[in-house]
Amino acid sequence: MVKDLLLEIGTEEMPARLVRGAMEQLRDRLVGWMAEARIAHGAVKAYATPRRLAVFVADVAERQADRIEEVRGPSRKAAIDADGRWTQAALGFARAQGVEPAELYVRDAGNGAEYVYARKHVVGADTVSVLAEALPSLIAGMSFPRSMRWGSHSIKFIRPIRWLVALFGDAIVPFELAGVRSGRVTRGHRFLGGELVLEQPADYEDGLRRQCVLADPDRRRQEILAQIDRLASESGWRVVLPDDLIEEVLFLVEWPTALVGSFDPEFLRIPPEVLTTSMREHQRYFPVTDESGRLLPHFVTVRDGDARSLETVRRGNEKVLRARLSDAKFFYEEDLKLDIDECVRKLDSIVFHEELGSLGDKVRRVRAIARRLADMSAVDAQTAAWVDRAASICKFDLVTQMVYEFPELEGVMGGYYAKNAGEPEPVARAVAEHYRPRHAGDEPPQTAVGAIVGIADKIDTIVGCFSIGIVPTGSADPYALRRQASGIVQTMLESGISFPLSALFRTALDVHAEFGRMKRGSDEVLRDLAEFFGLRIRNVLDESGTRYDVVDAVMEAGFDDVATVVRKARAVTAALDDAAFRRFVEAYGRVANLADKASGLAGSCDPALFEHPAEQALFDCWTDVARRFGQRMEEGRESEALEALYALSEPVAVLFESVMVMAEDENIRRNRLALLRSIADGVRRFAEFRRLVKD
Repeated sequence: MVKDLLLEIGTEEMPARLVRGAMEQLRDRLVGWMAEARIAHGAVKAYATPRRLAVFVADVAERQADRIEEVRGPSRKAAIDADGRWTQAALGFARAQGVEPAELYVRDAGNGAEYVYARKHVVGADTVSVLAEALPSLIAGMSFPRSMRWGSHSIKFIRPIRWLVALFGDAIVPFELAGVRSGRVTRGHRFLGGELVLEQPADYEDGLRRQCVLADPDRRRQEILAQIDRLASESGWRVVLPDDLIEEVLFLVEWPTALVGSFDPEFLRIPPEVLTTSMREHQRYFPVTDESGRLLPHFVTVRDGDARSLETVRRGNEKVLRARLSDAKFFYEEDLKLDIDECVRKLDSIVFHEELGSLGDKVRRVRAIARRLADMSAVDAQTAAWVDRAASICKFDLVTQMVYEFPELEGVMGGYYAKNAGEPEPVARAVAEHYRPRHAGDEPPQTAVGAIVGIADKIDTIVGCFSIGIVPTGSADPYALRRQASGIVQTMLESGISFPLSALFRTALDVHAEFGRMKRGSDEVLRDLAEFFGLRIRNVLDESGTRYDVVDAVMEAGFDDVATVVRKARAVTAALDDAAFRRFVEAYGRVANLADKASGLAGSCDPALFEHPAEQALFDCWTDVARRFGQRMEEGRESEALEALYALSEPVAVLFESVMVMAEDENIRRNRLALLRSIADGVRRFAEFRRLVKD
């Protein structure tokens, strides 16, 4: 027989951003425990609202599966007498395990000593009793980014537990946790529903719907989006629906009802980022635009309730937003009166890091790095001047009221304020975009000035942290150094502004040394930086779908030039199914394997020592290929550079058919190995093709 299982934990309102993780954790812990407990089951469905976490498991076996347990008894010496018969110790062990003496056996315990063993048939316990014993610790063992205690209970949970439902078929799974006994009574919507007595687990979802709770987050999401879509269609608007905001609203409501509100069009004079941030971050409202993307003086919000008194709810939401936007308008207008250079001077009073100085110190380092990067990128004098100015003021908006109120608008507001103060457009835009990309999926800076300042800012933070011993380990990355390194890589790949990583590292290290902020040796920091950025580049290639062996192959050739590494990976990926490429890889493998034997030999290949035409033919081919290969690499045409190498396949094959590379004559042998070594070393500039896995 099988029955359905339902476990529900009713709580006070949980933080919306933590609910999905809690739901999935409860599901995974329950399913994992059932596997360990040998309890067979069918489909699993998880539910969550702001006030509940639940798991429904279909077709659960009524008992654990039986198992065979091997039990170790006395040692062979104690179990068998001199006549080869079982001793009383062995017979007592057999009785204790419920087996006949004839079923006992002796084997090595793994440490050289022999013991008597019995195979014991263990009958599975009934599921209800096992669940009753396990569920309290299964729930109490859950972990959250933030937990709390309540009352006199020692348990910590995401929020205080107010009710528990545990049903196996029509039977309650009895247990108690934090003073709450499990039962069959759940609770509907706080204001629209009441208590619900569940006879069977299968009654759960439909029963809660009658109590104005959509327990299934997928169905609740569909309902929210459908309601918003209807409102948008009726008005001819577009509603901005960020995934993270939808996810948060999803776990703020149990019975969603979408409605439209409006605000004074006068507020549209404020930068749109301020309006949308205020709506999204403070009120969880969805901004509304026209078809062209222009912000409109309306918003959509989702209440946790039904359609009654919607007008009152609308007015309340509008009143709250009006207060928020009035504050924002005041901050904006006051900030416009500030002098940028005076704001920059105030940065000296704000600590960036106790060992790296103030924000003013950071800006001076960023400016020094940016100047050198501008020289390295060979931009014109005007662009270099814009870089210098943008770097010198890039953090000034951190002392403004608007950024104090909305930290996520750093840079964005600086761009508006710089433009208002009469800064050149490239400078204002660079200030606005130098923080980008801020997150996965965000675009990097779109201008050369913004890219250079952004790279300078990020590498200053990374090198500064590395130089004082702050290096990300495991999941700990309090200064978001991984994100900033990934931002540098993305900027180099997409902006057209790129630098050799070694030069970038050295530039930032030199600046930090000049400012007296170094605590670790440069060589040690450089090694850590190379490893750190290598992992970031690997991540970029992995996320693009590049095969792991292709990543290994191109990364082994070096990754100082980020864009080149990516282009090489694309070229190899595109060639994997090409017969000519496969022949070349095979030929290279033969060359490289023998060339490894010449790694300790000095000297270069001397054509005067060739004994066979095949040697001269390969030498001539490589001379021509190396020239064309090098030219294509210099031009950034990696696919054509790779194809140029294919010409080596035939002369390599002829050489191995015609001569014995490891000739008895030492001079001839050394010369042939030197030829192969020069070819292998040249090809390795592209990739270590032996890393590729053969299909």
